[in-house]
Amino acid sequence: MASLLAPWAWLADLFAWPWWLLALPLPLLARWLLPPARGTAAALQVPYGDRLRRVAASGRRGGLGGRTSALAWLGWILLCLAAARPQQLGEAVQPPHVGRDLMLALDLSASMREPDMDLGGRSVDRLTAAKAVLADFLDRRGGDRVGLIVFGRRAYALTPLTLDLDSVREQLNDSVIGLAGQETAIGDAIALAVKRLKARPAQQRVLVLLTDGVNTAGMLEPAKAAQIARAEGVRVHTIAFGGEGSLSFFGLPMPMPGAGDEIDEAGLRAIAKTTGGRFFRARDTSQLVNIYAEIDRIEPVEQPGQALRPRIERYYWPLSAAFACALLAFAWPRRRLA
Repeated sequence: MASLLAPWAWLADLFAWPWWLLALPLPLLARWLLPPARGTAAALQVPYGDRLRRVAASGRRGGLGGRTSALAWLGWILLCLAAARPQQLGEAVQPPHVGRDLMLALDLSASMREPDMDLGGRSVDRLTAAKAVLADFLDRRGGDRVGLIVFGRRAYALTPLTLDLDSVREQLNDSVIGLAGQETAIGDAIALAVKRLKARPAQQRVLVLLTDGVNTAGMLEPAKAAQIARAEGVRVHTIAFGGEGSLSFFGLPMPMPGAGDEIDEAGLRAIAKTTGGRFFRARDTSQLVNIYAEIDRIEPVEQPGQALRPRIERYYWPLSAAFACALLAFAWPRRRLA
């Protein structure tokens, strides 16, 4: 059966509905099958009947009747071609990159105000440094659906999963310390991310959580939230971010012993291990940059799929030509019989 259809496969490439071409002989079939119209009036005898019959015959051979008939046939053929929807293959189009569904969770608790980070040769607070690095990270996630969660005493989703990374970047820039409260609800942030990711395809659900503290608020413990994330197939990469703390002495930053011990590195490491993610420790901006570069490596954006050639509709060409044939048939000059 396939061998019989193979010679006609080219029609499917040229036309979307090739079966409409079967309508081409319909006028001939109608003329052959339908009986001729018969008048009921008596025949009228006129003088010079033989001469009139000869004139009519010559008109059918090359006059108005023959030309109109040719235009009618041409118009019908063009209408059948238009109904079959002729198509043309366009230039190859590369599909966009299809990446992962990535949620970013950023700590906005009071400890992120600590000015122990260096950015461009100046001392800045942890949140400012994290924003700068995250903005650069977003520039490399074209094709990913990215959402942004901020958390303090509670966790809030500022942007849903979206391909519009500019919107995510704007919300990131507008985030300020204390927006979600002064405490740290790590467990609630993970649970909210899982809720946002669970409807997305499996094996593409990723959460990157950045914090500089320990879980001090929220309804859910981080360990329980990690178990929920594992059950839903969400990988959680945790980043413990923060230096050793600092005090200002005549404008010079001075290390503050013991300040770095406030970060729950063991808890963040356990979350990453439970969910199949990675734990990272960043004590300065350069380390944070390297961490996000490593996340880029272990969570790559998928490459574009096979190039496709779109089909471009061309039915309006034969349809316009059929309309032109109809106009030409009506506008053809009539011959006067002497």
